[in-house]
Amino acid sequence: MKTVAKLEAKLAEPSERLIADLSSVEGDILLLGVGGKMGPSLARLAVNAIAQGGLNKKVIGVSRFSNDAARKELEEAGVQTISCDLLDDKALQELPGAENVIYMAGNKFGTTGKEHFTWAMNAYLPGRVAEKYKDSRIVVFSSGNVYPFTPVGGGGVDESRPPEPLGEYAQSCLGRERVFEHYSHKYETPMTIYRLNYAIDMRYGVLLEIAKSINEGRPINLTMGHANVIWQGDANEMALRCLTVCSSPPNVVNITGPETMSVRWAAEQFAQRLGKEAQFTGSESETALLSNASKSHQLFGYPRVSLLQMIDWVAEWVAAGGDTWNKPTHFQERDGKF
Repeated sequence: MKTVAKLEAKLAEPSERLIADLSSVEGDILLLGVGGKMGPSLARLAVNAIAQGGLNKKVIGVSRFSNDAARKELEEAGVQTISCDLLDDKALQELPGAENVIYMAGNKFGTTGKEHFTWAMNAYLPGRVAEKYKDSRIVVFSSGNVYPFTPVGGGGVDESRPPEPLGEYAQSCLGRERVFEHYSHKYETPMTIYRLNYAIDMRYGVLLEIAKSINEGRPINLTMGHANVIWQGDANEMALRCLTVCSSPPNVVNITGPETMSVRWAAEQFAQRLGKEAQFTGSESETALLSNASKSHQLFGYPRVSLLQMIDWVAEWVAAGGDTWNKPTHFQERDGKF
């Protein structure tokens, strides 16, 4: 898997479990914010599952589509696309109805200095969408950032832990959840709150950032010494399968891999594969931003792609000079500023 085309094909491989779950959910699937990091591959995964299952559904992707090439690729893959600025209320109200909505719109990168826009996207817009799609099932993308830091030996935070967001980005993510939750209560709209950290493929993510630092001889900061990761293909599949567990009040589900990954260990794994020496600065803190995703694993099974497989793939990608995106996760941040 050394080309973008092969990577995209791998990300879009549906499992039999996904096909079965989508066959049990009536109606078309509308993806709001499809132009982000995960949206295009999630859309293609949905199209492939529908085709392989012989299902009578459409996949509709909505985004501003500043990149015409990305829109064309989605349409060629079988996704119906609509260009829309979701903050334009008139344009939002003109969008088609759909029985199933995956809400992926939001803002994280560059929050500092643009806090007003982050709050508009993450906390105001959800109310308008929840009103528009009050008769739909809605899977709401959120973030593990709504949780507090916890001891690294504690197994991560499960869904029973009340949120304690640090910083305006995390606070706005909780705002998104609470606004959707309000309308779920008001209209009895079935929803799932999908709390994710951190999805990866070879072009972005925690593992890529560690691997690039190793490959370029830069020291790894160990202050945030532990993290959770999940293959983007698995995260996308679980997002679609969350349509089967929507409820009112909303069902909250953590989405990530089963391991509490040591950043030091991951760096040493990459050093071995890349023939480099791992360099470190700082030391591991006693706490980190960690989620316990046991509930999602009970619902959907364990991720199909293991942590070591992800490390192998990312190492090969970096060694080959594969394409990457300049979309850092900022997983090292401990002050909540993004």
